[in-house]
Amino acid sequence: MNKKITFCLSAMLLCVAVMAQKTENLSKRYPLIPYPSELIAKDGAFKLSAETKIQLENGELDLSNEVAFLKEMLEEYDLDSAKGSTSGKIQLSFSNEVDAEEGYFLAISNKEVVIKASTNTGFFRGVQAFGQLLPVNLSGEQLSEIEVPAVEINDAPKYDWRGMHIDVARHFFTKEYIKKFIDRQARYQFNKLHLHLTDDQGWRIEIKQFPKLTEVGAWRTFNKHDSICMERSVTNPDYIIDPWNIKEVDGKEVYGGFYTQEDIKEIIAYAAKNHIEVVPEIDMPGHMSAAVRAYPYLTGDQKTEWGELFSSPLNPCQESTYEFAEKVLDEIMALFPSKYVHIGADEVDREFWETSMCEDWMEENGIEDVDKLQSFFVNHMEAYVKSKGKQLIVWDDALAGGISPTAHVMYWRSWVKDAPFKAVENGNEIIMSPVGGGLYFDYAPDKSSLRKVYTVSIVPEGFTAEQANKVIGGQANIWTEYIPSEARADYMYMPRMTALAERLWSDPEDFEGYQERLNNHFAWMQKKDINYRLPDLNGIADKNMFVKKGKLDVSAPVDFLTIRYTTDGSAPAMDDEVLEKPLKVKTDTDFKIAAFGPSGNRGDVYEVPYRKTTYLKVINTKAVSGQKGLIMHFHKGTFKQTALMADHQADETRLMEQLSIPEDLAKGAFGAEFIGYINVPEKRIYDFILTSDDGSKLYIGGREVIDNDGFHPAKEVSGQVALNAGLHPIKLDFIEGGGGHTLILEYIDQEGERKPVPTEWYISK
Repeated sequence: MNKKITFCLSAMLLCVAVMAQKTENLSKRYPLIPYPSELIAKDGAFKLSAETKIQLENGELDLSNEVAFLKEMLEEYDLDSAKGSTSGKIQLSFSNEVDAEEGYFLAISNKEVVIKASTNTGFFRGVQAFGQLLPVNLSGEQLSEIEVPAVEINDAPKYDWRGMHIDVARHFFTKEYIKKFIDRQARYQFNKLHLHLTDDQGWRIEIKQFPKLTEVGAWRTFNKHDSICMERSVTNPDYIIDPWNIKEVDGKEVYGGFYTQEDIKEIIAYAAKNHIEVVPEIDMPGHMSAAVRAYPYLTGDQKTEWGELFSSPLNPCQESTYEFAEKVLDEIMALFPSKYVHIGADEVDREFWETSMCEDWMEENGIEDVDKLQSFFVNHMEAYVKSKGKQLIVWDDALAGGISPTAHVMYWRSWVKDAPFKAVENGNEIIMSPVGGGLYFDYAPDKSSLRKVYTVSIVPEGFTAEQANKVIGGQANIWTEYIPSEARADYMYMPRMTALAERLWSDPEDFEGYQERLNNHFAWMQKKDINYRLPDLNGIADKNMFVKKGKLDVSAPVDFLTIRYTTDGSAPAMDDEVLEKPLKVKTDTDFKIAAFGPSGNRGDVYEVPYRKTTYLKVINTKAVSGQKGLIMHFHKGTFKQTALMADHQADETRLMEQLSIPEDLAKGAFGAEFIGYINVPEKRIYDFILTSDDGSKLYIGGREVIDNDGFHPAKEVSGQVALNAGLHPIKLDFIEGGGGHTLILEYIDQEGERKPVPTEWYISK
C-alpha cells in the first residue's frame, strides 16, 4: 500500500477516535438532559460558595419566582460559610437577543455565571440547566464550595408541546404527589401536564353543580384491576395500594378520592411557578361510567353496562346530555387557565346508540350513522369550548366521523397508520403519543425501553416538511390500571421521562451520550427518594455460554449500586452474596442477579443462565459461492409463533443485502425467514442482541441462540454462541402481527461496543 495513503487513513482513524473521545468527555463534563441545541465547552470552572451573590438586570420582568427557585436549589447544598474562600456572582440579565419564548443563554466562567433570557420562562429554563450542572452530593457531607464546569449554552426547544400525562382516575394520586411529579417535569424542561381526571373507574374533580360526581363517582369497591395489583403485591411491594385512598362506607372498604376545586387551584399555581401548563381532560362521550353511576339519566334509556369492549357512553341524542357536559366544562374552564381542554372522545362503544332513542334525533339533524353522531357531539363541544376562548383536544379515534380543523388531535393508535395523515389533511395540529413508540408508560419498562423512547419519531414517517409543521410536539401517557401506588408510578416513568425530554427538546441522535449523561441523574433520583428503575447492569446476556470455564463479570454503570446474586432460584435480597469481583463458572449454573441502591431499593431481577458448550465447526467454504446477503422467504398472513411459518408456502423469495423487510412488503401481518451464512472473523464466544416487534428467533449452526418469539412490543433479547472463525449457517425467523415492525440484529465487539452485525458478514449461498 502507498505510504501516503496509509498515513492519511491512520490520520482519519485517529480523528474519529478523538471525536468519539471528545463526545464521551462532553457527556461526562456536561451531564445535561435534555442536551442543549448548542453547547460550547470552555476550560475552567466556577466555584460556588456560600458567599456567591445573585444579581439582577431584569428589565421590566419580575423575576422573584425564578430567583426564589434558584436560591432554594442552592440552599440544598448548605455550603459551609466558614470555610468558603471564593465569592463570584450569578447574574440574571434580560436580553432581547434571546427571542424564543423558552430560550435562554447560559455562560459559566471562572468568575461568574450569567443567564440571559427575554421571558420568565426562559430564565427558569436556564436556571434548571444550571442546576443540572451542579454535582449531586449523595454522601450528605457538608461542603465549603462546589465547582461548576465552564460552558456557553445557547438553547431553545424544538417542540412547543412537551408533555407528560398521568391518569388519576383508575388509581388516585394526592395533590402532594402531583406536585412531586411537576418538580420532576420541571427539571427536565417539560411544559405540559395532562391530567386525566375522569374515567369509568373514578371521577376525580369537584363539580359544584353536580356534587354526586364526587360523592358517588369518586369511590368504588375494589375492581378486577385492584385485585390483580393485590396479587402482585405479595411479591412486589410497589403494588400495595396506597392506604390513604381507602376508607370504609356502610361496612365496606371503598377506594377512591378526588380533588376539591381549591386543590386544583393549588396544583395549577404550583405548576405555574414551574412554568408548566396543566391541561385538564374530562373524557366524553365514552369512559363515563363514574358519572353515570351518579346520574343515570345521562345514558337515556340505554342499559348502564359494558359492551363487548367499552362502557355505555353518554346519550348524544338528548338535550340534557349537552346541558350536563357544558355545565361541567364551564367549571373546568373557569378553574384551568390553560388554553386547552381535552375531552378524549376515544374508545366509544357506538353500538349503544343504535337504538330507537336516536333515530328521530339523527334524522332531525341529518346524521347518517353513529360515526357521524359522535362527530356531531365532538363538534358541538368544540364549538362550545371555542365560544369560551379555549381550544379542544381529542384522541385520534375522533377522526372517524370527521372533526373541525381547529381541534387538536392527540395520536396514540400506532396501528392506525393513516390517522396522522388524515388529521393534517383536515388541517388539525397533532400531538404525538403513539403506544407503539414506547410512549405508553403503563407498559412495564425493560432494557429496551430507554432506547425505544429516545428514538421515537415525533414526526410520522412519510410526512412532508409542510405536514411536519402541523406536529406541535409529543407526550408520554401513564395509564394507571396497574399502578396503584406512588412507588409504582415512580418506577414506571423514571427514567423513561428523561429520554422523552431530550427527544422533545433538542431531538439529537446521541443515545450513547444520553446514557452517559443519565448516569449522573440516577444519583439525583436517589437523593430525591424517587423509586426509579435502577440502570441496567453491564455484562449480562439472556443466555450465557462458556467452553471450559466461564466468568460472571457484571458491573453497574454507577458506583453507588451494590450487586447481589443467588444460585438457589430465589430473588436476591439485601442479605445475599455481593458480587464484588468476577466469579468463575465451571458447571451449568442458574444465577439470579439484582442491583440495590443505598436506600435498599432493588432493581430488576435478572435470570442469568450459564451453560457449557463447544465451538461450532465452520463449513467448507468451497460449498459456498460467496454471494453477499441473505435469502428471505416472505409469508403473508398472521403467525402467532415463528414456527407456524414452517407449514406455509412462501409467497415470495428475495435476496436481501441486509437484514430488513422491504418497504413494499412491510404491510399488515406477515412473516419472514432469513437464511444463509454468517462469516465471523475470529474464534470466540459471540454476544448477539435481537430486537423485534413482534416475534423473532435466531439460529446459528443449527443452535438456537436467541428466542424472542410471540406477539409483543419492541423487545430485545440477547444470547451467546461459541464460534470458530469462518462460515456458519444462520437462520433468523421473524413475525409481525400488524401495526408496524422492528427488526434489528446487533453484536458486542471485542471492545465491548454494541454494533449492528456488519452486512459483509452475511453470505447468501
